[in-house]
Amino acid sequence: MSSDARWMDQALALAARGLGNTWPNPAVGCVITRDDQVIGKGWTQPGGQPHAETQALQNIDARRATAYVTLEPCAHTGQTGPCAQALAEAGIARVVMALGDPDPRVAGQGQAMLERAGVAVESGLRQAEAAEVNKGYFSRIGRGRPWVTLKLASSLDGRIALANGESRWITGPDARAFVHRLRATSDAILIGAGTARADNPMLDVREGAVTPRPPVRIVTDPSLSLPADSRLAQTATSQPLWLLHGPAATSPTLSSLGVTLLPILTTDTGLDLPAALQTLGTQGLTRVLCEGGGRLAASLIRDGLVDELILITAGKIIGSEGTPVIGPMAAEVLAKVPHFKPIEHRQIGDDILTRWVSAATDAPTL
Repeated sequence: MSSDARWMDQALALAARGLGNTWPNPAVGCVITRDDQVIGKGWTQPGGQPHAETQALQNIDARRATAYVTLEPCAHTGQTGPCAQALAEAGIARVVMALGDPDPRVAGQGQAMLERAGVAVESGLRQAEAAEVNKGYFSRIGRGRPWVTLKLASSLDGRIALANGESRWITGPDARAFVHRLRATSDAILIGAGTARADNPMLDVREGAVTPRPPVRIVTDPSLSLPADSRLAQTATSQPLWLLHGPAATSPTLSSLGVTLLPILTTDTGLDLPAALQTLGTQGLTRVLCEGGGRLAASLIRDGLVDELILITAGKIIGSEGTPVIGPMAAEVLAKVPHFKPIEHRQIGDDILTRWVSAATDAPTL
């Protein structure tokens, strides 16, 4: 492996530390070296500041050094100054970046700013890996909506609960710990109002997983039916809670508890889910983890909104009287049902995890 590849791999590992915490900004990693030795490193901090490059530049002499950055340094002034300018003023001689930033405020301007300052710029190293880290950011910029991952946990025969409603626990402790790590790297967790009322969940991060910025809890709740004494509503000031509701619904009580109410257009079957995800995109979210029930899962899949599906299967048999993992799809032609492609298969404790990506996902252009 070349030195450039080695240092870029380290920058990518740093970038991944920011997942779930940096939105609406991308998660970026930066490693600065001189004479093939690391002299500075950083990653985008919660809320997007400081940026990876300025963090890596802190308290070092960067003259004649090389900076490895997982995304094109920004060229605009927001809550911080342009990172491209900071690198140039620090005396960086060479910048190796994985790929360009599609944000119109950057989009090649960061590279141009560096080159005008006499900095040598190379692009394309570990491009695919960098795009994977920031697939949510690319989705928000390119499609106007976050990347949606649907997590499903079921028995071998595709059931999530017994006929009497008992569902804890179908999967084992290792799988549950994995889900909490997944939550920690997501901007938000999405469920339906039925699940919220039936389970009264917290949707927080536990099981040993930690995050400096807890994920937003989001509930699709057309009529604002979430009880004010629910655990979600009662903790809205300590961990954000957003309710996606119909335009006519109101709830001064929930608003007074610190719940954010986001009106969404409705259709004959409920909320307009494509419009809902566009709204979440305008709010800055890049990565949404759906842990909702079978009806919400079916609706998202039917509308082509699930980009990635994670299925955790336990070695239990429940029977056809149990609750199915996916609700009704109203499919009539097999050739037209939603199709997913497998990309991962592994054991996790006593359960099996498979990961799939949608064959129909319009992946963001790099």
